Amino acid sequence: MALHGIVLDHLVSSRGIEIDKAKIDIITSLPNPASMQEVRSFLGHADFYKRFIKNFSKTVLPLSKLLQKDVESIFNKECIQAFEELKTKLTTTPILQAPNWELPFELMCEASNSTLGVILGQ
Repeated sequence: MALHGIVLDHLVSSRGIEIDKAKIDIITSLPNPASMQEVRSFLGHADFYKRFIKNFSKTVLPLSKLLQKDVESIFNKECIQAFEELKTKLTTTPILQAPNWELPFELMCEASNSTLGVILGQ
């Protein structure tokens, strides 16, 4: 009987569900995107792990804006900062565990003009 394994690019064990470190090592070694296609590709890969990353939408907002129509695509300092912050958050992700039904739940919400975030946690 296996004690842990990779399922859909996630490490599943008795501790919970976490990101496969091999995938994250590849993502964190990426250089800054040189084209909009590379930005789109990076965001697609990062989006797969968004449930592990607090404030994901807020973090990727500068990069997401680059992909909008009729917007000048300049990979500026704000975009570089968002790119690096996202890579850092990918390496420091929590382990998702099944809830303890004996403990109370807490619903945490935050919103701004451009993002909305909601977390149900313990």
